[in-house]
This record gives sequence, structure tokens and C-alpha cells, in this order.
Amino acid sequence: MAKGHRSQIKRERNAQKDTRPSAKLSYARVSVQKACFVLDAIRGKDVRTALAVLAYSPRYASSLIEKLLKSAIANAENNNGMDAEKLYIAECYANKGPTMKRIRPRAQGRAYRIEKRMSHITIVLDER
Repeated sequence: MAKGHRSQIKRERNAQKDTRPSAKLSYARVSVQKACFVLDAIRGKDVRTALAVLAYSPRYASSLIEKLLKSAIANAENNNGMDAEKLYIAECYANKGPTMKRIRPRAQGRAYRIEKRMSHITIVLDER
């Protein structure tokens, strides 16, 4: 087949695919900035320490991220056969999602816009 054939391009793209276990939460009703405060606290830590940090964090995003981390751990154990004790958080980030626009009535017939932001949160684990 030719070098630029569609099937060969797909084969090369799939060969470069990341095989590390991960979990993604789409359309989380928390802004990227607020989610990143929690993600920065757990980035690079081992899984047990990260779960302890999330359990005692007072922020709303910590409950979402804790559930997401448990899902990523389950993916690592069931799909990749990894040991949960050796896992650590290799990557964690929040990307901007869609924004819901709402209107807030104000004095003298004016209207202010309220933007309810969403984010897509991703956690990638790896073994030490």
C-alpha cells in the first residue's frame, strides 16, 4: 500500500495511542479555575495520598474529582491489570466546556448576564 493510504495512517495513529489508564468527566458543573485548585493539590501524588487529600478538601470540585479518581483506579485494575498500591497521578487537567448563559434582572429594566461555566476533567494514572 501507498505510504499515505488511509488504513496505514490509521494504523500508525493507533500505534501511538496512550495505553495508560484514565478517566474523564465531561460537562462537570464547575469552572476550570475552581477545578484546577483541587487538581494542583493532587498532581504527581500517589493514589492513596490523593484520595486522603480529596476526602478532607472543603471545595465542591473535590467530591467530583474523588469519584473520578476512583473510576480511574478501577479502570487500571480491571482493564490493565495494574496494582492499585503502585499507582500515581501522572496527569490531571481541566479543559473548558460549554457555558450556559442566564439572565439576571437588574434595576431600571436592565439585565445582566450570568455565565454558568462547565469543564471537562481528565485524570491519567501510571505505575511507579
